Amino acid sequence: MVIQILIDKTKLTPARLLTGLVCLGALLGLVGVYEPFVKFAGAGASVPISGFGYILAKGAMEAARSDGLLGAIKGGLVAASAGITAVVFFSWIAALFTRAHKK
Repeated sequence: MVIQILIDKTKLTPARLLTGLVCLGALLGLVGVYEPFVKFAGAGASVPISGFGYILAKGAMEAARSDGLLGAIKGGLVAASAGITAVVFFSWIAALFTRAHKK
C-alpha cells in the first residue's frame, strides 16, 4: 500500500521503487531487523521484493564467513537461485500461452 501511494503521489518510477525495496530488505537484513520479521510473518516477509534483498544479503554474509571474498560474491546468488529459477520458469510457461500485442 505504501509503495502504491509513493507511485501515485511522487515522481518515482516503479523501477526505482523496486530497487529501493531490494536495497531496503538487504539493509534491514544486515542490521538484524528483518530476521525476526521473517520468523514472525513467514512467507509474508520472505516472498515480497524486500525479502529478495534480505535473502541476497543473508546468503552473501553466510558465504563470506565460510569462503571469504569469493563467498561474498557468490553467496547471494546461491541463496536466491531457487527463487530466480522459479521466476524464469513460470515466466517462460506464461509466455507459451500468451502473445505480445502491438501498441
